[in-house]
Amino acid sequence: MKKFNLTLALLWIGIGSFAQSVDVDKEKLFELYQTQRYAEAGEYLKAAYGEEITDLKTLNQIGYCFLMAGNNVEAEKFYTRAYNLQPRSLPILFSLGSISTKRGNTEKAKLYYGEIVKLDSNNFSVYKLLANLYSAAKDSLKLVYLLKANQLNPTEGDIAGDLAEVHAVYQNYEKAYQVLDIAIKADSENFVLQRAKLPIANQLKKYNEVIVSGEMLLKNGTDAAVIKDVAKACYYTKKYDKAIGLFSILEKLGMQNENTLYFTSLSYLYLKNYKMASVYARKTIDEAISPNTSSYYALLGLSYEENNQYTLANSAYKKGLQFKVTPTLYYRLAILHDTKLQQIKNALNYYQLYLQSKPNAKDDGEEIKFVQARVEQLRLPAK
Repeated sequence: MKKFNLTLALLWIGIGSFAQSVDVDKEKLFELYQTQRYAEAGEYLKAAYGEEITDLKTLNQIGYCFLMAGNNVEAEKFYTRAYNLQPRSLPILFSLGSISTKRGNTEKAKLYYGEIVKLDSNNFSVYKLLANLYSAAKDSLKLVYLLKANQLNPTEGDIAGDLAEVHAVYQNYEKAYQVLDIAIKADSENFVLQRAKLPIANQLKKYNEVIVSGEMLLKNGTDAAVIKDVAKACYYTKKYDKAIGLFSILEKLGMQNENTLYFTSLSYLYLKNYKMASVYARKTIDEAISPNTSSYYALLGLSYEENNQYTLANSAYKKGLQFKVTPTLYYRLAILHDTKLQQIKNALNYYQLYLQSKPNAKDDGEEIKFVQARVEQLRLPAK
């Protein structure tokens, strides 16, 4: 509210300056600002001043109105004209950089923000904005800008979190931990930073800290990432029952993955519950295998078959069956043995397996009819 009132005050000053040279209805304009009808205010000022505006304050004011209204095209037009009059103005450069970012022109935004760095090398905000323009965590310039921003304001949470993430990508876990630790000490109730710290603390083997901090975070709500980190810390501190309990929560939420199932299996193994260890070992394997793997082998086999590499095609189709039994693989094997390898007995077996695998009657109707007819033909005694 204070920020909005300050904006209104500044705009009111601007209205006064307008009234000195152009007949502007100050009351109308103030009402438009107060009700946040910025688009109308911008159009009103454009009409009042015409196209040949050379006053810097006026250009800024109109540009601001369109920027607040979300009309970035008009906003950029007026701010660019203001920039041409005063290219070293930080507010103008910030506005043009923001507009370019919103329009997806990151290279242009970098140029405007780069001009700000030249004018004010200790401006925290511009380094934060520049860092956000680089999406890849391993981009060297992203790290440079994050380091500079963090140096200027080490307690700012967003920068601390982003910098820690980049450090973690480079496996500089100690640096990541220190960055987050400083920011958390300045804002002890920042749960975002605390959650970000857990996997890094796990990497540094600060398991007890992870358990204590994670359990506190879980009191504020269920978070799959926190559960996973705490469960791992419990595993590494040999609290296997507790680890299994936490990993089971992830399963109930449908948030399990290969890694969590693997640690569950290991936990059961150390508890000498070999039956459950084998169950979760199997689940780990299933999770690690893509549900599309059999389809990939079907594609590979077909490629071999079309290239007359029948032995390789046969191996590929059979390999696909090891991952998932599908009607398609049985069909391809049957056709291969029937028409290419001339192995009628095997072909008949695969045709029958195809029908037993319950292919989709709607989608595979023609194939089903063909297979049924071919099975009858192959069953007839040879003449």
